[in-house]
Amino acid sequence: MHFTGTIWRPPYEAASLLLEVTAGCTHHSCKFCTLYDDLPFPFRMSPLADVEADLLEAQTLAHSPLERLSAALQGLPAGRTYDRAFLTGANPFVLKAERLLEIAQLVGRYFPSVQSIGCFARITDVGLKTDGELEQLRAAGYDGITIGVETGDPQALAFMDKGYAPADVLEQGRRLDRAGIGYHFFYLAGISGAGRGREGARASAELFNQLHPRIIGSSMLTVYPNSRLYREIQAGNWAQAGELEKLDEVRELISRLTIPVTFAALGASNAYHFQGRLPEDRAGLLAGLDRVCRAADEEELRQYRDTLPHL
Repeated sequence: MHFTGTIWRPPYEAASLLLEVTAGCTHHSCKFCTLYDDLPFPFRMSPLADVEADLLEAQTLAHSPLERLSAALQGLPAGRTYDRAFLTGANPFVLKAERLLEIAQLVGRYFPSVQSIGCFARITDVGLKTDGELEQLRAAGYDGITIGVETGDPQALAFMDKGYAPADVLEQGRRLDRAGIGYHFFYLAGISGAGRGREGARASAELFNQLHPRIIGSSMLTVYPNSRLYREIQAGNWAQAGELEKLDEVRELISRLTIPVTFAALGASNAYHFQGRLPEDRAGLLAGLDRVCRAADEEELRQYRDTLPHL
């Protein structure tokens, strides 16, 4: 398989067929991000020949006698099948609609069982597509794309060089809604900085409540020494929120979301993992966070953050 560097995927894509169609990020400017620093280039599009070769390799492995024997010994169903594919890279949705449609055709040729295709996307990637192209992509199986919007706090988005504003999230999210393409949001607790967690959560809830994300996946900001944000902190231009403030921020967000959505904090950046469905699980989630905040120690949580090798 033509995988390049560390392969990142959301927790909920664990059972998906992973397929590299891009590597790196077209934006590559977010001050906090170091996810693609191990690559020797900012962004690269995979040749279709490589994509097809990987699909053939995955198909061969799924039906190999050794794979079937291994499954039998483990008491698992013989022959690996997939009903979903996930395209890897920071934002494969930036590719032209024509290219994404070609990839969908290849996936369908080698894995006809695949019913939907997901990937990471930037809000700006959606804006590059016409309404008609979005509808074509939905018809081809693109659904459940994951967008790292991070926050609805305009001040934080601008400072972190995300390259868009809350109004852009609202506009492009509504276009996805109209096209029928489901989407998930990543939320980054702590991105608003020390003392502004609740403010950021309130702005985010106000934005998200106007849209229809299926999942909001919450992560916690972890600042690494090789990031631009670390240099901003060293220069005195920005201050980190404490770990308990981040938990309080997440609590504030959950308390203010009024849309039906799955809320999940499952990534490694979260010292405590939890998930639930809003609004029905709201009381339980808030009570759980209250218990954590009462029992948690800021110093221990900071030690967890400081010793986290990578996300």
